[in-house]
Amino acid sequence: MSTAEREDLIGVIVRDHRDVEQVFSELEDRTADPKRRRELADHVIAELVRHSVAEEQYLYPAARKHLSNGDEIADHEIEEHSQAELLMKQLEGLDATDPKFDQLLGNLMDSIRHHVEDEETDLLPKLESVMDEQELVSLGRKVTKAKRTAPTRPHPQAPDKPPANRILAPGAGMIDRMRDKLEGRRT
Repeated sequence: MSTAEREDLIGVIVRDHRDVEQVFSELEDRTADPKRRRELADHVIAELVRHSVAEEQYLYPAARKHLSNGDEIADHEIEEHSQAELLMKQLEGLDATDPKFDQLLGNLMDSIRHHVEDEETDLLPKLESVMDEQELVSLGRKVTKAKRTAPTRPHPQAPDKPPANRILAPGAGMIDRMRDKLEGRRT
């Protein structure tokens, strides 16, 4: 079974990474219809926000708990999320024909690819080596559940650490999904 097929924390996170990379590959085709590229950008932003919220709720607290340098790793990863979220906020609403769109999108993709590499070569293997299977499976389920209620739009000022993020994210997610529906935004 490949890592992305697993239902534990590692599998859920890696599967999300692969899904985002697939959308990035489509977005890199600058000859595609601008409307389609805008829809893909909205979709990938929603997925990245959901993923980030879930990581901040469960993955990084696990790193803090189980790894001797967990605080340092988690703080670094959260800082990368913050930087990516600012890029996503700038991309929000930009027309795909705007020259800034491709520049910001390229910066976002570079940032996310770096972040994914960090997690997959450092954080996830370290966690896998110190956590038992039952806890990894439990956290995988929690991450999946958190993504269902997480926001779909960037909120750079939102809290990124428990317990505040676990309390506020579902409310922001509900408002985002209402906005998405009213604006016809497919996420």
